[in-house]
Amino acid sequence: MTDPTTKATPFPNTIPFLEDLGVEFLGMGDGEAQLALTLDRRHMNGWHVAHGGLTMTLLDVAMAMAGRSLNPEIQASVTVEMKTSFMQAAGIPGERLIAKGKTLHRSTTMCFCEGEVWNGDKLVAKAMGTFKFLKRADAAKKLPRA
Repeated sequence: MTDPTTKATPFPNTIPFLEDLGVEFLGMGDGEAQLALTLDRRHMNGWHVAHGGLTMTLLDVAMAMAGRSLNPEIQASVTVEMKTSFMQAAGIPGERLIAKGKTLHRSTTMCFCEGEVWNGDKLVAKAMGTFKFLKRADAAKKLPRA
């Protein structure tokens, strides 16, 4: 994996949603990837703990990056399927989440990954995901836009 102190994004273009959330890129390589996020009040749900959708976003991106790390030609991927199990509440403002993605198997166009989100030594959630690779970044231009 790349140097965990690196904050540069591995994406050819920034992803506004991840920027807005405050997601930090920690590294990717050899079929693995890591992201981090320091929780803020805006990340909370009605119970005043981190929203489950935030946890799922971290899992989704970490797994996709892990799969993409195995082939530099892959510039993008789309999530085909994802299953998430929540173990406990992710955390409260000020706590730091670490998302870890790992590739289990890959073919020419598909990748099967697992991911975990941790808050210190507490496993928050675990996921399995299937991703389809896109070799060209402009492939997303074919998608309809609102």
